[in-house]
Amino acid sequence: MAADALILKECAMLSLRSLKSFFMLIYACVMVLVLPFRGKRKVSTAEKDEKLLDSHRKGAVVRVPVKMVPWKNGISISTTSNGGGGGAAMKAVDQVVVAAMARRELAIRGVVENDNDKNCVREYLLWGTKRGDTIFTQSWTPVSVKIRGLVLIMHGLNEHSGRYSDFAKQLNANGYKVYAMDWVGHGGSDGLHGYVHCLDDAVSDMKEFLEKILAENPGLPCFCLAHSTGGAITLKALLDPKIEAYLAGVAFTSPAVGVERPNPIILVLAPIVSYLLPRYPCDSAYKKGLPVCRDPQALIDKYSDPLVYTGPLRVRTGYEILQSASYLQQNLRKMRVPFLVMHGTADSVTEPEASKKLYAEASSSDKTLKLYEGFSHDLLFEPERDAISQDIIEWLNSRI
Repeated sequence: MAADALILKECAMLSLRSLKSFFMLIYACVMVLVLPFRGKRKVSTAEKDEKLLDSHRKGAVVRVPVKMVPWKNGISISTTSNGGGGGAAMKAVDQVVVAAMARRELAIRGVVENDNDKNCVREYLLWGTKRGDTIFTQSWTPVSVKIRGLVLIMHGLNEHSGRYSDFAKQLNANGYKVYAMDWVGHGGSDGLHGYVHCLDDAVSDMKEFLEKILAENPGLPCFCLAHSTGGAITLKALLDPKIEAYLAGVAFTSPAVGVERPNPIILVLAPIVSYLLPRYPCDSAYKKGLPVCRDPQALIDKYSDPLVYTGPLRVRTGYEILQSASYLQQNLRKMRVPFLVMHGTADSVTEPEASKKLYAEASSSDKTLKLYEGFSHDLLFEPERDAISQDIIEWLNSRI
């Protein structure tokens, strides 16, 4: 008996030691993974100088007609080392900032080089948020048509406002002045490309931009066209009574009210991983070249556009979208603004059933649901895009 007790005691001690070793191994792995990502990044002198020279510093607003923009090619940061100094300075500059500056040049070029339509004036506006980020926005103003309303376009995840230029011109022809913004991390705006650390930042930016639009155009009714995650941003903004009062109506295309839920284990781990490793890429969560429409040329154009992010979805971005969808589904009844919600039944990115739920639960007395059989996610880039555009324009016209 004494021998058996001794054996059991030794086994227990061994199990405890093994368990302790196991937890120490996990702790060590977590520390190795986390330490490189923690701590406040030191801002280099080169970066501070770059920000001082940047005309788009915090709080600054610049509206420049494209005819007056002298185009400059490339970013004026030298990578040539002169006795070691130049190379060291380049390494000190935050690569995220450099990449955002490059995207902004491309976005500006998209406005400047495509201003050939005599029926509208296309301009861009850069303004600084309270966070210190520079946001790229643009507008299309009809020349020979009387302006009777405003439309703010909110693009979807990974794309940018310039993709909606053709539709903006169709709206111009019907008497609408159009505005659009690249939300943070997208297009010509600041931030890591395709990365959303906090979706509420985009909500706040939309609110601020909407107030700027209305201040510029007093007395005109303002509508919004919101696509995919841009729809989720708009819906959350509309839960603010002040923003609700600003908008005369919203047209949603494939809003991200419902998205595919991941494995339950991933749902449990997501808050932890998104905090520890927010920028970690989830290769399995995103397929490059996802067929978001049925027009082959439109797909080629989208995924060859350098302002469209085609990399893997990052952990924090995915978590923010899941959290947003969950929050919205619990608050759909608070939606009171007139709206049109449009969804393709073959959408594999956002859920058509969620749009049905939005229509069913919203408190709006003026609401319309349109489902397009067999259509995919990017409705305004489907082969039937003209019919989709016309449905939106007719809905807007009937509410002016």
